[in-house]
Amino acid sequence: MGVAEPFRWVPLEELRTRSSVKWRRYPPDVLPLWVAEMDVRLAPPIASALIDAVERSDTGYPMGTEYAEALDEFARKRWGWEGVVAQRTMVVPDVMQGTAEILKIVTGIGDQVIVNSPVYPPFYAFVEHMGRGIVEAPLGEDHRLDLAGIQAAFEAATAHGRRAAYLLCSPHNPTGTVHTADELAAVAALARAYRVRVIADEIHAPLVLPGAVHVPYLSVPGAENGFSMMSASKAWNLAGLKAAVAVAGPDAAEDLARIPEEVSHGPSHFGVLSHTAALRGGVDWLDSLLAALDDNRRLLGELIAEHLPAVRLRPPQATFLSWLDCRALGIPEGSIAPADRGNVLLSSGPADVFLERGRVALVAGLLFGTGGAGHVRLNYATSPEVITEAVRRMAAALSD
Repeated sequence: MGVAEPFRWVPLEELRTRSSVKWRRYPPDVLPLWVAEMDVRLAPPIASALIDAVERSDTGYPMGTEYAEALDEFARKRWGWEGVVAQRTMVVPDVMQGTAEILKIVTGIGDQVIVNSPVYPPFYAFVEHMGRGIVEAPLGEDHRLDLAGIQAAFEAATAHGRRAAYLLCSPHNPTGTVHTADELAAVAALARAYRVRVIADEIHAPLVLPGAVHVPYLSVPGAENGFSMMSASKAWNLAGLKAAVAVAGPDAAEDLARIPEEVSHGPSHFGVLSHTAALRGGVDWLDSLLAALDDNRRLLGELIAEHLPAVRLRPPQATFLSWLDCRALGIPEGSIAPADRGNVLLSSGPADVFLERGRVALVAGLLFGTGGAGHVRLNYATSPEVITEAVRRMAAALSD
């Protein structure tokens, strides 16, 4: 499928005029393929909604359930799921802030939180900052959930009658794995058995690529006391327009209602407007984006095989992030203290070589916890030309 209007990758010279962290963190000779920003222009329906609000000086506080209602419409059409009930939702500043607020309700200081490493570094940073402990349940070598490992982690986390929570990254960042309905139902059954509360980070849910299907966690049997964190942020490149929706399962609605009302003051009014416009009017743009990402996924695999044959790449099923296994390169790793795991700017091992010698900025795998050593995360939501140049530079960095 070709890339249709209104979607186009933005030229590199125009991207370098942007003032976001992706384009200002490193010198201009570096290709920044690290942080999760896409090299796209804003989808026209979103731009129109924001321009209209500015022209009307509609710059006050957000109010209402429009965002949740738009998410409900999107979920019904996209995933056949009717679980986004406005009365069981809350608009929060972003996915991680909302997750932190739920953790405050369902766990206490000293309780344990299970994660599937290697995983999104802020999972570690937020949990540890809140005085909770981390229990890792690493993914299998195939990047899929290891149910036996999850059960062992649940058992350890709930020892002595302590409360525990499980942060489920779905789809998974950084591997791009899309969990199946059977896997999620098995997780829900284990969570019920061990009284572990599940919080599913589904921020990448709209970014499932051809060949896979997203299954909302709350749609599987046994997940009724779980939570889902959803946002249009990643799929429509809206990180600077803060807003997310916390969704409670039927048996978790009372817990969600215990989150202090002042948390709802954090989302941006422009964030709510833009995310609502994305979900209601930006679906064609999203489909064009997914076609382009599918092409880029294929291109990256071909380039890696040709120019970096020692690097292993398992094509992601979702997201615009690729997890590259560079262990065969034999590049020594440094060490990262737990307090540094949320620092996505920290370079180590292969990421350091590709940055210093190749001038390509990637995210060091060590930041993602157990299983991350010797890996890098690459953001391929950019033009084919930039991807091609980045891989060329990475190969040259290894030949110096």
